[in-house]
Amino acid sequence: MSKLEEIRTELQQLDVEIISLVQKRVNFAERVLEAKKHIDKSINDEDQNQVVLSRVVNEATELNLDTGAVKEIYKILIQMNIDRQHELSGEGNLP
Repeated sequence: MSKLEEIRTELQQLDVEIISLVQKRVNFAERVLEAKKHIDKSINDEDQNQVVLSRVVNEATELNLDTGAVKEIYKILIQMNIDRQHELSGEGNLP
């Protein structure tokens, strides 16, 4: 196996780990939804979304990562969670 193939194999393993973490994050939607119901909070909590985005931008800055790209990734992750909460509450994306 060439050095490049070895590196690509490592990257593939890392991609599997990242997808697993995305799944874990989305799976929190049910717990978040239940907690929101107890305090009568809407599914899309814009204030909390901004807290999360600010936190990850700060972390990305510390790690010298592209903060714009990290912010866009987290916007997608937040939307995935919101969509999942809507699905769980019976408000899925029906045509």
